[in-house]
Amino acid sequence: MEWNPETLQFLSQCFLRTLSPQPEPRRAAESSLSEAADRPNYGLAVLRLVAEPSVDEQIRQAAAVNFKNHLRTRWVPSNDLNAGPTFSPILDPEKDQIKTLIVSLMLSSSPRIQSQLSEALAVIGKHDFPKSWPTLLPELISNLQKAAQSSDYASINGILGTANSIFKKFRYQYKTNDLLLDLKYCLDNFAAPLLDIFLKTASLIDSTASSPGGGSPATLQPLFESQRLCCRIFYSLNFQELPEFFEDHMKEWMGEFRKYLTTNYPSLESSGDGLALVDQLRAAVCENISLYMEKNEEEFQGYLNDFASAVWSLLTNVSQSSSRDKLAVTAMKFLTTVSTSVHHTLFASEGVVPQICQSIVIPNVRLRDEDEELFEMNYIEFIRRDMEGSDLDTRRRIACELLKGIATNYKKQVTDIVSLQIQNLLSSFGTNPSANWKDKDCAIYLVVSLATKKAGGTLVSTDLVDVQSFFLSVIVPELQSQDVNGFPMLKAGALKFFTTFRGLIQKPVAFQLFPDLVRFLGAESNVVHSYAASCIEKLLLVKDEGGKARYTSADITPCVPVLMNNLFNSLKFPESEENQYIMKCILRVLAVADISSEIAGPCIAGLTSILNEVCKNPRNPIFNHYLFESVAILIRRACERDASLISAFEGSLFPSLQTILANDVTEFLPYAFQLLAQLVELNKPPISPSYMQIFVLLLSPDSWRRSSNVPALVRLLQAFLQKAPNEVNQEGRLNQVLGIFNMLVSSASSDEQGFYVLNTVIENLEYGVISPYMGNIWNVLFMRLQNNRTVKFQKSLVIFMSLFLIKHGATNLVDTMNAVQDNIFLVILEQFWIPNLKLITGAIELKLTAVASTRLICESPVLLDPAAARLWGKMLDSIVTLLSRPEQDRVEEEPEMPDIAENVGYTATFVKLYNAGKREEDPLTDVKDPKQFLVASLAKLSAHTPGRYPQIINENLEPANQAALLQLCGIYNCQIV
Repeated sequence: MEWNPETLQFLSQCFLRTLSPQPEPRRAAESSLSEAADRPNYGLAVLRLVAEPSVDEQIRQAAAVNFKNHLRTRWVPSNDLNAGPTFSPILDPEKDQIKTLIVSLMLSSSPRIQSQLSEALAVIGKHDFPKSWPTLLPELISNLQKAAQSSDYASINGILGTANSIFKKFRYQYKTNDLLLDLKYCLDNFAAPLLDIFLKTASLIDSTASSPGGGSPATLQPLFESQRLCCRIFYSLNFQELPEFFEDHMKEWMGEFRKYLTTNYPSLESSGDGLALVDQLRAAVCENISLYMEKNEEEFQGYLNDFASAVWSLLTNVSQSSSRDKLAVTAMKFLTTVSTSVHHTLFASEGVVPQICQSIVIPNVRLRDEDEELFEMNYIEFIRRDMEGSDLDTRRRIACELLKGIATNYKKQVTDIVSLQIQNLLSSFGTNPSANWKDKDCAIYLVVSLATKKAGGTLVSTDLVDVQSFFLSVIVPELQSQDVNGFPMLKAGALKFFTTFRGLIQKPVAFQLFPDLVRFLGAESNVVHSYAASCIEKLLLVKDEGGKARYTSADITPCVPVLMNNLFNSLKFPESEENQYIMKCILRVLAVADISSEIAGPCIAGLTSILNEVCKNPRNPIFNHYLFESVAILIRRACERDASLISAFEGSLFPSLQTILANDVTEFLPYAFQLLAQLVELNKPPISPSYMQIFVLLLSPDSWRRSSNVPALVRLLQAFLQKAPNEVNQEGRLNQVLGIFNMLVSSASSDEQGFYVLNTVIENLEYGVISPYMGNIWNVLFMRLQNNRTVKFQKSLVIFMSLFLIKHGATNLVDTMNAVQDNIFLVILEQFWIPNLKLITGAIELKLTAVASTRLICESPVLLDPAAARLWGKMLDSIVTLLSRPEQDRVEEEPEMPDIAENVGYTATFVKLYNAGKREEDPLTDVKDPKQFLVASLAKLSAHTPGRYPQIINENLEPANQAALLQLCGIYNCQIV
């Protein structure tokens, strides 16, 4: 794309139309830009448009956003075949020109365009800096020094913002030699200029703040933003380890840091966004000193007392406004880090812990208006923070973490103080429950948040209260309240307490409250009915000593009709239509209760009705997964118990599954195939025509194009091969099945799936049916063995050959292989079967391969030939290794790395249904013990030619295996003569 007036006109018009409120011109413009983006120099042309002062600012801003996104997809295009559309990459000459122009253009742009170009520059820097862009840092430093001379803070902050973006990688990438070399380069060049600008700005802030009136907010704002950016860069450059330059200049940095924590700037803090800006700088300082406390404690200890006292006094003065949350949280995190370090003695002085508790912890644990608003307006986010523990960045949780930190070394003191606080809060509630309900909420929150989990278990405990008596006196009255909608936050807290301490609440007490939990499913508050569902679900998971479930089907089956009715009804509340906590509870109840036909009917009707709704617009993957698991477990537990239900289930489910297939609902296809496999397996032959239509669809190559569908399609194909073997051999279907096997086995990412198909064919079809195809099957396998030999493939091949031998005999195995190439069987045996046999894992696979290998050396004329004595001995050596040594001694970690590009999309989108899983079937039910089978077979064989086999064993088995074989002969009273 050449840069000329026509290009300028075309791009300007397109970007103008992308801003149109009308969908038609907007879509047309987006389409034109998408086409143009494939042409060389498109990115450069858009960048030149951004630089064109004659073009309207809005158009240039839209162009800057497009430029940034263009770079994201094309600077280094993805190799992942499943990552969506692939884009033609930006070529090197265009990249070089973009890199030449972008810094100066960014610095001369307006703030909004500057922020877009800064992000674009960071995209390039992520891939090219510093090795492929050595001019970037010198250019940034040169511009920073020029801007500093003229105090041009628009440019200074643009440069610092860019540096902050490109240095962020030092925070999250693993420490490697390459990363440390990049870090050294950045430190050598940027550490000194960073300190210079930091100190210059600090001086400007001091002089401005000390002038009459404390300086204008307009003057101070860019200076504070500059210091914030300097602090973030400081964090990045110090994250991996303490650099020498920063250690040498620690005094300058720490002096300024402390000043920002202890000084007020009234003129700025009282203006619009001024307080937020000052707080952001203070929060960045707290993160820096926390970093030094964690990683450079020894060097930092001289400054610690001053900072601890500064942060402490700052916290006692930070208001409860949500706008100040970030500062409060980072400040408390710093004190938490100190409390668990060797410097915890700072908290030892008399009165310190009570003061922290009263001035910092309790005020931050109390409910605020913002919490109530979140509870009512966004229940999912409230639960995410409150119940799921992703609230480490909330004041409530971090205040409790601070208490836990102090309790590490001052447990009794903290326990006594907090226990007293809890009593006071409950007394306050008792004097006026409706006015002081937040005091009770605060007390419950403290007990729950300060509970400790026993290592390796789910049981939690607390020293703050006696759980049984607290539960009976404080929690039970809330749970037995007849008004499920009164004081919903208090009800939610009580349900959360019950859930947290479920293992400590005795069964008779808990079980008496079960009807109340079922009642709370009807609460209007989304949080309350979600917590009730979660509490029921977690109770059903409680296990007593010995791993026995505390609550059984006998306990809950009587109330299941009401329970399921309430669960389905709670999904009708506004915004709870896809409530994952309720669906998970449905799943758990169906897994535990006895599923009679009276329960199964309404449940499958309710689940398919929900399924039909979510098919229209799948939004919540967790809810959808629990939904499909619920259907799968209902099919498994109801239909296996009562086969007459199968046709009713098919009648309910088929329309939904057909909708998924017909409308190509991508997210649900793997689920649909797994459910269909379940239904096929429950059927008795002959298979009905409706299933045979699906079989035809299954054999179409189009169905297999999406790798995310493959495991589920294989599962369904296996079900058909098992239940309809006669139909497989009609209308050329077996050819199509083997075509699918061929396609799957040729790729390292799906070869295991290919073997699942092949093994099922071998297991379910007569030898006369498959023998005409065996030459082609061996050709495909040998070709793959020649071209891409992975450990996984070789193990799968050994399992396949073993299964073939067990089903169709050693003679057919040897003959079909040798028909492809003379004597290839012995080559495969020596090079692949013998060395890989000892790597087999899995109980059924181990038994199958051991028995097959035993039969091979005891029955196959090829191996009984005296000329094959060495191979016979080596094969026995491998069998003994497999049977006598533990898995960890014979199987090394596989060295090969899967092909990430091939696998990423597949693993990300295929989700296995646990309850629709294929049952492992043992093809050797008549053999109970493969070790006994081995020595009995050897004893019988050796009896025909006494004296021959002990010599072969002596010459070919490792001494350890000879000893193991002798031991096995003794155990099973068999003799090799």
